Amino acid sequence: MRTQTVLTIILNFRTPAMTLRSAAAALAEMEDLPGEVLIIDNGSGDGSFEALQAGAETRGWLDSGRLRIEASSVNGGFGAGMNIGFQARLTDGSVPDFYYLLNSDAFPETDCIRTLRDFLLDHPGAGLAGSYVHGEDGTPHCTLFRFPTIASEFEGAARTGVISRLLQHAIVPMEIPDQPRQVDWTAGASLMIRRQVIEAVGGFDETFFLYFEETELCHRAARAGWRTHYVPQSTVAHVGSASTGMKTWPRTPGFWLDSRLHYFTQTRGAVYAMGATLARLLGGGVYGLRRLTSGKPRADAPHFYGDLLRHHLTRMLRPLPGPRPAKPFDTDPVHAPLLEDHK
Repeated sequence: MRTQTVLTIILNFRTPAMTLRSAAAALAEMEDLPGEVLIIDNGSGDGSFEALQAGAETRGWLDSGRLRIEASSVNGGFGAGMNIGFQARLTDGSVPDFYYLLNSDAFPETDCIRTLRDFLLDHPGAGLAGSYVHGEDGTPHCTLFRFPTIASEFEGAARTGVISRLLQHAIVPMEIPDQPRQVDWTAGASLMIRRQVIEAVGGFDETFFLYFEETELCHRAARAGWRTHYVPQSTVAHVGSASTGMKTWPRTPGFWLDSRLHYFTQTRGAVYAMGATLARLLGGGVYGLRRLTSGKPRADAPHFYGDLLRHHLTRMLRPLPGPRPAKPFDTDPVHAPLLEDHK
């Protein structure tokens, strides 16, 4: 049996110091695993690529043959950057068996990468596996989810106990388990993907700039028969929003609204997407009444619901382009996809 190789992909956008820290943690965990680490500077345009090169050279990583750095001339978003990694081969010209996606502000802990790889090796029908993620202060981050639906949009916006109990089956965030379990989707901060999945579904849809891209990829993989699993024995420390600044958004950006609408449209259709938006607005109305009667705090960004409605109506007149997943790469006979192994 051929050695099962892993290509760890780290996407950098204007956080070179943190990316180097993430790469150091990944290299330590890859020390006894066959494979390499690839850093992609995603069109930072601020000297990040040069800083990464200098930092890696100072640490002796470039001479080791275990790490290399590439630059994208444009920032096409998370999915587009990761698709560059999916098209990459190892330095010996072979195609990796597994792709390990690691955020630039995430730091794999002991046996994190090996645990995910071994889980996929032991479960042939599993195509994707994600880690238990916690903050640097130890606070758990929820990274296992159900697919969003009309019901979940209403429940999440209403934030009302009786509604949540009635729609418990639709709540998107799931309780964090102690043992591995199958999920609809898991976050891309620390995510292992079997090569055959990428060959089958074609990588990330590059219409997404940020957010919902891993949700849609897991949805597309599920339609192709591949399962997604959450593996809490694989652990990662994560800062969160280091590149996106999400925690300090004064207003919901257009790219988030675009991604949300594109997800529902591509996975469920335009009519369902409209239903999801109406459900979100209705749920927001329920919570708004609770705020008026009980002094509940604001739960969404300022002007969120007005922005959501205007955005959806605008996109009805000027829709986003169709899905743009990366095309499957050609494989040589030695590394042809073993799709018959997928049960």
